[in-house]
Amino acid sequence: MTEPKKPALKLNLPPRWQALVERGLAADAASGGGGRHGHHRGRGGGHRGMGRQIVRARDARGSFLRLLRYLRGRTPWLLLVFALVISGSCLSLLSPWFLGRAIDSLKVVKNGVSVDMEQLLLMLLFMLLVYVGNALVSFLQGWLSAKISQDTVCELRRDLFAKLQTLPLSFFDGRTHGEILSRMTNDIEMVAQVLARGVVQFFGSVITLFGALLSMLLLSGRLTLTAMVTVPFSFLLTKVVAKRIRANFLAQQTMLGLLNGHIEEIISAQKTVKAFNHEEQAIADFTVLNQELRRTGIRARVLSGIVPPLMNLLNNVGYALLAGYGGWLALHGDITVGVIAAFIQYTRQFSRPLNHIATQYNDIQSALAGAERVFAMMDEAPEPADAADAQPLTVVRGELSFENVCFSYKEGEPVLRDFSLLVKPGQKVALVGSTGAGKTTVVSLLMRFYEPQQGRICLDGVPITQLPRQSLRQAMAMVLQDTQLFSGSVRDNIRYGRLESSDAEVEEAARTAGADAFIRRLPQGYDTILSENGGNLSQGQRQLVSIARAVLADPPILILDEATSNVDTRTEMCVQRAMIHLMKGRTCLVIAHRLSTIRDADVILVMADGRIVERGARRELLAQRGAYWQLEQSQAELLGAE
Repeated sequence: MTEPKKPALKLNLPPRWQALVERGLAADAASGGGGRHGHHRGRGGGHRGMGRQIVRARDARGSFLRLLRYLRGRTPWLLLVFALVISGSCLSLLSPWFLGRAIDSLKVVKNGVSVDMEQLLLMLLFMLLVYVGNALVSFLQGWLSAKISQDTVCELRRDLFAKLQTLPLSFFDGRTHGEILSRMTNDIEMVAQVLARGVVQFFGSVITLFGALLSMLLLSGRLTLTAMVTVPFSFLLTKVVAKRIRANFLAQQTMLGLLNGHIEEIISAQKTVKAFNHEEQAIADFTVLNQELRRTGIRARVLSGIVPPLMNLLNNVGYALLAGYGGWLALHGDITVGVIAAFIQYTRQFSRPLNHIATQYNDIQSALAGAERVFAMMDEAPEPADAADAQPLTVVRGELSFENVCFSYKEGEPVLRDFSLLVKPGQKVALVGSTGAGKTTVVSLLMRFYEPQQGRICLDGVPITQLPRQSLRQAMAMVLQDTQLFSGSVRDNIRYGRLESSDAEVEEAARTAGADAFIRRLPQGYDTILSENGGNLSQGQRQLVSIARAVLADPPILILDEATSNVDTRTEMCVQRAMIHLMKGRTCLVIAHRLSTIRDADVILVMADGRIVERGARRELLAQRGAYWQLEQSQAELLGAE
């Protein structure tokens, strides 16, 4: 009998919360440890290298080489930074030697202390110059490192954002917004931090480590062996404690992620929480998570707090051994007191980089993993390029044709099957049918958001694959069921339809769409600043702004995907009147669930399972008493029941 699997983390949580934790960790493992809790990093205090899970790149060498390409144009500055690092390390290594010489200028004689003032003053002057020089070098090094890192990630961020604009919608369909944002923010910021500090500090720590060791050997081989006594114990302590610290910090980060998720969920769903009297349960769940975060936080911080005192204890034991053995050697005339003082300083310079190198190495590994995820996104296949001989249509009449089009989002699950349709210029065609019938897919293929697997689509007799995408999409304006407004004023959002339009044209478009009246009632009218996605407007008002944007674009082809589904009946009537005027002389594709909005359509297409099952004018379809007649009967019964 196999042993049941133990929980990934030892957390005192109810089963449903523990299931969430295990599912999240499984997702992390499947994605190669992408750092699900990366935005909570470094909350554990001083031991960052031991206080978090280390994420490593699968191809660290490849990611490093690609990152070097971004640094190639900054090679002179990089060389200058490394020269400054070497200079700073050398200056740091000189100061203990000058200190030892200064101490040796003081000699105990029978009548008191003999001072070689010339040597003492000279050594003090050299020490002052070293400290001033080191401070200046550190400042220049920090400034140049920050400049190089910010210039590099600025270019990297620009390239990634530009790449995102070229990717097909299928890429975004398969990823959450949070995942994409994490690449743009967390991963690139991690690269920036390591470029600014990690690589330079790692290089400087290595130089200081070997420089201090060489200086110690030159001063006294016997004292160097004595200093090495405590080093194995330091490594053993780090190895034993670090594993426990990482596990506890992972638990803390996991709990912090759960708590933040719970808070965000409850705040965003306040209407639902209050409607179902769920306040007490929400508080109870919060209390459970908060208490467990408190418990894991205490354990993580206590464990991480143990390491510095123990390391200090080992270091002090080492210094005591050095002082005792060095004093014994000094009594026998083998070394001077100044050598002992200088040696202790070198010992500190030797032990400090040991801890830093491990932390910096892990930071570099995590940054390479972040860079790898960024480059993976940049390597995604873009939208197929426009044909080499693609030429924009100078005049768009608006004739659309679908010829035996087949399409599926997932292989083996067809959405459109042998779909054929001819829309004449200026014709208003309505698509109706149940959810999942393929209505919106027809429009998405027309806009070339996706490419059909079979068949072809033509605009004015020209296959749309032979037209530049920009030209094709300029010929159309789309109003979606789910409106999307942007940061800025109402005026800016309407002007999104045609950026070069004047204020008067914007206001005329709003009047045509029936939006002018409510816009003028806003606090600053057209200059009212919208909150995130127009949160300070009602659903219907957002839809009217979106319709005004399409009006302003003034395209030969108009696509309305449930454009009036989110407005009340009175507003719908106003919009319908405006639309009748707007659609004159334009080819229109209208997707509608409310059949009352398409009664004046020239042709109504009833879709089911990716095919057209009925087509004709409303009167003809009602006379057939088929699928469309059943749809109208169902809606009439629902309205009657209401």
